Amino acid sequence: MLSDPNVYVYSPYNNRPKITWPNGARVAFWVVPNIEFYELYPPPHPTRKDMARPAPDIQFYSSRDYGNRAGLWRLMEVMDRYGVRGSVSLNVAVCDHHPEIIEACLKRNWELFSHGVYNTRFQYGMSEAQHREFIEDVIATIKKHSGQSVAGWLSPALSNTEMTLDLLAEYEVLYTCDLFHDDQPQPVKVKKGKLISMPYAVEMNDIMVFHQVAARSPRHYAETIKAQFDQLYEEGAENGTVMCIPLHPFLIGQPHRIGPFAEALEYITSHDGVWVTTGREIAQHYYKYHYDDVVAAQLQSTRK
Repeated sequence: MLSDPNVYVYSPYNNRPKITWPNGARVAFWVVPNIEFYELYPPPHPTRKDMARPAPDIQFYSSRDYGNRAGLWRLMEVMDRYGVRGSVSLNVAVCDHHPEIIEACLKRNWELFSHGVYNTRFQYGMSEAQHREFIEDVIATIKKHSGQSVAGWLSPALSNTEMTLDLLAEYEVLYTCDLFHDDQPQPVKVKKGKLISMPYAVEMNDIMVFHQVAARSPRHYAETIKAQFDQLYEEGAENGTVMCIPLHPFLIGQPHRIGPFAEALEYITSHDGVWVTTGREIAQHYYKYHYDDVVAAQLQSTRK
């Protein structure tokens, strides 16, 4: 028997309440550096392997460590150049392992949101008590090291469970990036409280482009980013859209990739009508001006 996950309402893209962004912008543009830490000896998980080869996989570990040592600093320089603040999908263990990175993010007024503790520790199979402890640990760690509340959530290695969304709303997290179903923020069905999905364009994710789907060139990636922007910019003239670029510093921060990415940022930020912002700011604006209208429209559509 076929079914849907029943975590959001079907809402046709061409028949929705109008979304407006500050200063009449067409597109809310946010960039998500995934700043991660992979353990050399991750604890075994019964349903998913952490690494393709037996631990300790020095090659895998060091290739990811490249992002924290070299790639991130190139990425920061490029984002600074074009006035783009990061919304960091953070493995909070980075706070203890590399406090210099947290300091650099805060200096730039970047948002820190949750990507779990380590990217080698999954949410699969957690009990409710374990899940709560996990969320509380992340919230407390980010607060301690940055003073920020946790506005967003991307499950480590996308290992969300059937409990994740309800618990995020309970802990007053504003948005989740675990759903990839839309180009606008959308209300999420939760048992109590409020939660929205934030567009996290998985096909714009550099790990998909360079590693998992096809080994594309940096030039191809830059042209893909521009094509994505052009379409969303055109559509945003009628109803505001969101464009996200999810990144991994160990990939985009390589010397042969950073130049084409810089060109893509230059292209996007050179347009009028682009709100260059963070996930937290998009969510806050959406809740203030649009959430109630969208929920009402979706409720009406389900009654027809």
